[in-house]
Amino acid sequence: MKRLFLASTALLLAALGCNTPPSGQGGNTAAPQPNAPIAVSTIPVMSRKLQTAISLPAQLVPFESVDIYPKVTGFVQTVTVDRGSRVRRGQLLVRLIAPELSSQRAQAEAAVRAAQSQLATAQARLASDNGTYLHMVAAAKTPGVLADNDVMVAGQTVSGDKGMVEAAEQNVAAARDAVRSVSQTESYLSITAPFDGVVTTRNLHPGALIGPASGQASTQPILQIVDDRRLRLVAPIPEAQVGEMKVGRQVSFTVPAYPGQIFNAPIRRISRAVDETSRTMPVELDVLNRDGKLSPGSFTSVSWPLERSYATLFVPASAVTSDQQHTFVIRVRDGKAEWVTVQTGQTVHGEIEVFGDLKAADQVVKTATDAIHSGDRVQVQSEAR
Repeated sequence: MKRLFLASTALLLAALGCNTPPSGQGGNTAAPQPNAPIAVSTIPVMSRKLQTAISLPAQLVPFESVDIYPKVTGFVQTVTVDRGSRVRRGQLLVRLIAPELSSQRAQAEAAVRAAQSQLATAQARLASDNGTYLHMVAAAKTPGVLADNDVMVAGQTVSGDKGMVEAAEQNVAAARDAVRSVSQTESYLSITAPFDGVVTTRNLHPGALIGPASGQASTQPILQIVDDRRLRLVAPIPEAQVGEMKVGRQVSFTVPAYPGQIFNAPIRRISRAVDETSRTMPVELDVLNRDGKLSPGSFTSVSWPLERSYATLFVPASAVTSDQQHTFVIRVRDGKAEWVTVQTGQTVHGEIEVFGDLKAADQVVKTATDAIHSGDRVQVQSEAR
């Protein structure tokens, strides 16, 4: 039985060997030919001017904003406004009281009266001595009546009186200046609005002591006022997206508070300098907010326009690939692949700007991969863009 089983196995193996086709004569496991061209799809490099828009974050800030601090030390007597109050320029906001200013005014006014009295005395003495001098000059014309020395002494006395009068006049002017200074200081007790706006913060209330020597209360403002009818939209533009900005160009933006609504504002101020920390250039747009819908401090999304005045080259984003050292496209020339190192720019609708040793109408592999090396033979299947 064992011999019969071995014989049957040998016959079966021989039959299977006869049905196997020889190598290279058909079958599904034939190996590909070495150096066979790689089938690729190509697309031409396009040249056109960049014109698109990108979404950038920005922030609305007040056109004007001021913290109201006291100029003198005093107690808060009244605060006529509160958070949310709309104020007009020159409107009374806060009134302070400072009793010591009343005594300073009284002293200054007393000094004025004393100076005026001294001036009157000096003027009377000058008038008297000057009359005596004139009389002596007239009498000295008659020989032997008066000595020349007496006339000279009288003249010097008149000159001294004139100096006293001038000094008294200066004392009067200085005393009046002191009164005006006290009056000016007293005017600081009434704090008015510097411009039209809205009160956004109120920190102090009647009875609080404020001023340079009032402790912790002096470190915070009494009020904060902002101009919310005209806002600044500050957009930090990345260095690569600065492009060709123009003052006056309209830019659209949206705010989270009003989804679906689009607002517009013109470019007004361009800093023309890139911040070294963020590598952005601050640009300001003026936003008219007469209806008060927009709020200072809100974050916005700006549709920032990008344009170039000159044409650049574009390829599909899939045509750009990279390895550990290069970013490149694969150009097909004379049936061979060629790596071309490029620098990428903006992406527009699936196409990307490329800068390198390329020109318009060059054929590049539509879907690039580093598996295709420079010098590889390729079989091109052109596709229309």
